[in-house]
Amino acid sequence: MRKHKKFILVTGGAGYIGSHMTRLLEAEGHLPLVFDNLSTGNRRFVSKGVPFIKGDLCRPKDIEKLFQLYDIQAVINFAGSIVVPESVVDPLKYYYNNIYGMVNLLEVMRKHKVNKIIFSSTAAVYGNAKKIPITEQEPLAPSNPYARTKLMIEQILEDARTAYGLNYVVLRYFNVAGSHPLADIGINLTKPTHLVPNVMKVASGRKPYLEVFGNDYETADGTCIRDYIYVMDLCRAHLDALKALEKGLGSDTFNLGCGSGFSVNQVVDQARKLTGKPIKVVMRARRKGDVPALVASSRKAWRVLKWKPQASLKQILSTAWDWENSRVS
Repeated sequence: MRKHKKFILVTGGAGYIGSHMTRLLEAEGHLPLVFDNLSTGNRRFVSKGVPFIKGDLCRPKDIEKLFQLYDIQAVINFAGSIVVPESVVDPLKYYYNNIYGMVNLLEVMRKHKVNKIIFSSTAAVYGNAKKIPITEQEPLAPSNPYARTKLMIEQILEDARTAYGLNYVVLRYFNVAGSHPLADIGINLTKPTHLVPNVMKVASGRKPYLEVFGNDYETADGTCIRDYIYVMDLCRAHLDALKALEKGLGSDTFNLGCGSGFSVNQVVDQARKLTGKPIKVVMRARRKGDVPALVASSRKAWRVLKWKPQASLKQILSTAWDWENSRVS
């Protein structure tokens, strides 16, 4: 079969962030190619004109077939397991899916001489950071298996750069939230673990109450503080990173966030004002693996990638509310 020309492979492209990334690539005139095992993704999130291949990074033959069929210019990797509490109780699942899957992908990329990849890492590699906001120079001390898999992959990428000439960008991002402005794609999990979708489920009446895990942290109101970044701003950063690689940027790592943190209580309060709903809260004990505060310094990304986030927390919550309402009859 004759190959198509110059696709951007988006692994996990039917998932939450991956589907938004695919939509942005289309809008910017690129040719996205989606690869997803649909364990958490949704086939209908992939536009009709975008090639979709169902497969798994843990099956090397699936990846090999993909690279044989399509002329792939670069890879943006969103595939993997991402739930912190689950990683604590089932760590082997995370080491297998995340690390083994990435090694398989890199092997096939090397075989087919594709040497550009953008990897979605996480701010969780910093653990309980001592300095806020967190810069890329902060010591790395992941506190859960999920974060450790991400850090291990970062090291694998660096070793592949040294050995094979791989060009990569690692993007360590903080809490991603919100949905596409058209409200036709978004978080599609039955039991999401992130705060914003759960807040909106309670506001819409799909959940009776919001569980907040810990109100005894060393923060102003006792609840965890996080840096929330709009999903479309995040995807724009991936596109900016891709452009930078194409212009000759050497392999590098960047934090992505808004630079200001909000506590769980503050997010809930803003959501109450936005939705006009009471949003009942039930306090629970801390979860293993959570840290008190994660707030990014994105100055390096601003300087090198020319990227800055645009959406406020209110705008993020507004798009999340629109998505929630689009799913409720």
